[in-house]
Amino acid sequence: MYDREFVLEYFNYLRGRVNNKQYYPCELSIKPLEEKVFVLWGPRRAGKSSLLQHFFKEKTGTFYIDLEHAAFSDLTARDIFELIAIYETTYGQKVRSVLLDEIHGLRDWQRVARSLVDSGFKVGISGSSSKLLSREVATQLRGRSLSKLLLPLSFREYLIFKKEEHIFKAPISLSTKAKLLNYLDEFIKWGGYPEAVLYPQRREDILKEYFETTLYKDFVEHFHIENVSVARFLFEYIFQNFANEISFLKAVNFIASKMGKSVKREVYAYRDLLPETAAVFFLEKYSSNVYERKASPIKAYIADVGLANTISFSKDIGKRMENAVFLELLRKTNDNPFLSYYYWKDYQQREVDFVVKERGQVKQLIQVSYASSLDEIERRELKALLAASEQLKCDNLVIITWDYEGEELLKPWGKSERKRVKFIPLWKWLLSREKIEKI
Repeated sequence: MYDREFVLEYFNYLRGRVNNKQYYPCELSIKPLEEKVFVLWGPRRAGKSSLLQHFFKEKTGTFYIDLEHAAFSDLTARDIFELIAIYETTYGQKVRSVLLDEIHGLRDWQRVARSLVDSGFKVGISGSSSKLLSREVATQLRGRSLSKLLLPLSFREYLIFKKEEHIFKAPISLSTKAKLLNYLDEFIKWGGYPEAVLYPQRREDILKEYFETTLYKDFVEHFHIENVSVARFLFEYIFQNFANEISFLKAVNFIASKMGKSVKREVYAYRDLLPETAAVFFLEKYSSNVYERKASPIKAYIADVGLANTISFSKDIGKRMENAVFLELLRKTNDNPFLSYYYWKDYQQREVDFVVKERGQVKQLIQVSYASSLDEIERRELKALLAASEQLKCDNLVIITWDYEGEELLKPWGKSERKRVKFIPLWKWLLSREKIEKI
């Protein structure tokens, strides 16, 4: 049920608020499709509500409600259709697109979403990561959804928030490059959560709150975790060791040594739940053998490096660069769902950070190195890249550096033919995507 006057008050307030609010361009655009539910998911506080409201502001014929607002408590499916009719009558608009924010606030939301699609509406939904998980959406909507991942700000979006978008829209001078490197240094140390970027004087408190809320609401409460101490240990262990291989046997031993008892069952159970929070992502080792791939250690990455600052004093720039590269690769899957990523490692412990596959073929090998000149790049990184190139039959070789750019023809050990390796500065690689599409 709902109170009509309360609802009209909400609509009037909402329209006034969004018309007066500045919304920053986002690389991920809302594109509801016919016969599919557009699902926007990702870590909390990444900007999902702002993106939906921006679409509402710009696109006539769009109906938007925040289902956590008091005006919409205890709604039914019939109520949603009545609210759309009220909106159409009040504002003289024919509604074509329906955006339901914080969808978990609606009873039987899956049936409502399907009913709206069957009635001819284009539908977009979002929800807190503690309530709207990618796995659950796939189960509940059974092939009738199209999911897009919204992460905290990319480096391009970060510069826009800093009102410095002109930097990547014009030729790069030496002074501009120096400014870019300063911004990049700040970006990979503090991350891209919008609120933390807008209010740098409060970012430590903001990030600490995000970390604790993600841990307890998106992980402990949602999955009804029984052993909260083990969950916290594991959560902190991952955030302290991001961009590293994670041996969960070592994690078991580490946590057991701290707690004085066996925690193997809990650690392995909780490990499988962590990626559902959208705060942690796992990368498997590349192998054509499924058993080897699943049995090998995984590498862990996090949705935003700023969160790691709340529990770790490490400022390993190389690992932070690698995490930034991983997140940028992950964003590309929104446009191309056929992309998949792995790390590569051979029996000699030579390692390549990222293997990029598309439709079953290895398309690119990427190494990340905190280097400002060719001499600073460790030979083992070059040898590993060339070895992987030989084994995986891939000649598209890239090393992402801090500030070194160029190309080199390098010869794999025991081979006469040289391979071309491109060296690309991180700032240039992060800015290389096509211009941000405005909604």
